[in-house]
Amino acid sequence: MLDPKDKKIIAALRENSRQSIRELAQSSKLRPSTVHQRLLKLEKEKIIERYTVKVNNESVGEGFIVFMWISTNQDLPPSFFHDPCIKEVFGITGEYDLLLKLKFPSIAEFNEYLIRLRKNKVITKTFTQIVTINLKEEL
Repeated sequence: MLDPKDKKIIAALRENSRQSIRELAQSSKLRPSTVHQRLLKLEKEKIIERYTVKVNNESVGEGFIVFMWISTNQDLPPSFFHDPCIKEVFGITGEYDLLLKLKFPSIAEFNEYLIRLRKNKVITKTFTQIVTINLKEEL
């Protein structure tokens, strides 16, 4: 269980994962050595899995965002998920088996992906929704 001090450190890292230990210590009102030890513990316990960066989707050619529900008649091969446009995959309950978050530079690239996807005989049904505006995103 996380204590309030750990939560404060994590909240600060969510705002800016490039903060130094000294900066984290100042914002959490802890000594730098204490922050360092807590970070090591959080990493060891896999509470902090990695440090990452939030990028502008448009600037990196990923401004066209799609959510796709997929039904399959058997498991998809692991290679299916290696496509760089697939950013997140969730196993879900209900009418569909998977929910994919996909990012493309444009609708043209999305259409090319759909053409390739339709050739996959394991996929029996899809439902697609295109993101028109991102109202909130957290890392």
